[in-house]
Amino acid sequence: MARRTRTRLAFWLLIGGPILVFSAWALFNNPRLYLVTLLNGLTLASLYFIVASGFTLVFGLMRNVNLAHGSLYLLGGYIGYVVAAGTGWWPLALAAGFLSSAVAGLAIQWLILRHMQGQELRQTMVTIGLSIVIADILLWIFTGQVHQMEAPEFLQGPIRNIPLINAYSAYRLSLLFMGIAIGVLLWLLLNRTRVGMMIRAGVDDRGMLAASGVNVNLVFAITFALGAGLAGLGGVIGAVELSMVPGEDIRLLLASLIVVIVGGMGSVIGAATGAAILGLAETYGLAYAPTYSVVLTFVILIGVLAFRPRGIMGKAA
Repeated sequence: MARRTRTRLAFWLLIGGPILVFSAWALFNNPRLYLVTLLNGLTLASLYFIVASGFTLVFGLMRNVNLAHGSLYLLGGYIGYVVAAGTGWWPLALAAGFLSSAVAGLAIQWLILRHMQGQELRQTMVTIGLSIVIADILLWIFTGQVHQMEAPEFLQGPIRNIPLINAYSAYRLSLLFMGIAIGVLLWLLLNRTRVGMMIRAGVDDRGMLAASGVNVNLVFAITFALGAGLAGLGGVIGAVELSMVPGEDIRLLLASLIVVIVGGMGSVIGAATGAAILGLAETYGLAYAPTYSVVLTFVILIGVLAFRPRGIMGKAA
């Protein structure tokens, strides 16, 4: 036990030491740049978490490999853009993006994936094909032009008079609170409700749950729809800050995979941890070492897989 404690301490010193040294230097050299980058990293992490939390439900809990998750993000973003442009009401755009992706996800699960339960290779190949089809249909309808939504009126403009930072985007800061709210609601759903209990029981022993009289297919379909809907919700939120353009689906799918692998499969807290690590690594890499920012992300992924194969918050099966 003492040896294991020393090993963990050495590991955290190996990781935390350089971070502390870098933070001290960056704060002394340019405190505003460091703090703005910190906020940028946390708000980007919030967007990653919103999208990846849906992937956590589908991939981490249900063990369904849905590589069309990024295309559902793009679908929700485009639908939200159209609704916002037609109505001017951002909350309606959020609802439309969530519902459109949830319905599309429900169709994918009910018509295709439920017939491939436990067949990960088939699920992978089929959902790759679906992602290409969905992406090409969206490219045909919306073309390759960049689409970007306006932030809602009450979140437009910066928040001023922030110490050291001076001003920061109100919309970007709101992403942090959105991510926290969604994370808390998901944790409560999975750990404090009967539905969450049935989801976890179905993952552990599908046959026993079915024998107890629960419609397992219905429970899993609803869970899949919720996960897909969160991808669409993230698409609408990201359409304001990032923009909607072909290729964003691949980027967000890759980010979701990294978040789930680093944080640990099936853990909402793990997804939040993985999203924070990825978001901060990307933004600090772009700010201080733009040439190596992409490499930094994969160094983190390799390091976690080498020392913690189940992810930071992952548990043994």
